[in-house]
Amino acid sequence: MASFMDGNPSLKGIHQEIKSKMEKSVEDFRGHLAAARTGRANVHMLDQIKVDYYGTETPVAQLGQVSTPEPTLILVQPYDKGMVAAIEKAIRTSGTGLNPMSDGTVVRVPVPPMTEERRKDVVKQLQKTLEDHKTAIRNIRRDGNDQVKKTAKDKLISADDEKRAGEEIQQLTDGEIKRVEDLFKSKEKEVMTF
Repeated sequence: MASFMDGNPSLKGIHQEIKSKMEKSVEDFRGHLAAARTGRANVHMLDQIKVDYYGTETPVAQLGQVSTPEPTLILVQPYDKGMVAAIEKAIRTSGTGLNPMSDGTVVRVPVPPMTEERRKDVVKQLQKTLEDHKTAIRNIRRDGNDQVKKTAKDKLISADDEKRAGEEIQQLTDGEIKRVEDLFKSKEKEVMTF
């Protein structure tokens, strides 16, 4: 479907900005889902964990090679052997329920099977993250509508154009919210499957 806003020079930039911000929000949500714990070990489970690397908060994946040699084990081989203890501590204190061990050169993170209670907790956390991202998308919609109103107030577009732009922004919002809800539903199913 061709975008009315993209065809209007006064609205084209607004439409592209809204679309870009909403897509970034959906991608951020996708990253949170990848990091969520399921029954199997996954290298993305450590994506949200940051380690203090000489004063800079750095993701674990940037400090070493992360792999899953077994379905119940994550292995982190730091590029800097001096970071083993810091990586181990960051994973332990991250609130993920993981208990890493190190031998001085690598960090082994066993992923225990999840209890039903833990699965429900993960789904609850994901629901909160879903709501946060839906709110972010709605805030982007609000900002876009404000920009359209300002453009109409400055007499750059007609009242009809303003109405059509508002409807298009709402359709875009509905589509992006449906995308994050669908992503959530499939992840919820994955988490709750034993």
